[in-house]
Amino acid sequence: MLDTARDDQMKIDTFMTMKEGWEQKDWRKCADLMAEDGILHSVMLEPCTGRENFYERVRKSEKPNKSVTLHIRSIGVAGGTLFVERSDEIVVDGVSRFVPTMGVLEFKDGKISHWREYYDRATLLNAIQEKAHS
Repeated sequence: MLDTARDDQMKIDTFMTMKEGWEQKDWRKCADLMAEDGILHSVMLEPCTGRENFYERVRKSEKPNKSVTLHIRSIGVAGGTLFVERSDEIVVDGVSRFVPTMGVLEFKDGKISHWREYYDRATLLNAIQEKAHS
């Protein structure tokens, strides 16, 4: 039981490190948390496979006028899988929008092996548009 609790806490800690890296735009830190053959699957897009492909995808999404804060509503491990319910706050040109998101993460050898993101794509696209419409 103790090993399971320790393993569960490691998964939560890994995600919290990912959150910190994401908010700081430290894409290398984020990528290093992924398994070499790890998969990021934002379910509305094709999966991104491999640590370096993940790095390139998130690095290319960065814009100087954009910031992201991950507000965690609930986080926990069930059956060895990490579940993270969030509201991602995306600020573009000073305009803040929120995207409700659910992350489901699997791990292998202490690294994220499969990360599935569930969100409404239209809400996300509205949040990241360059200029806000009134």
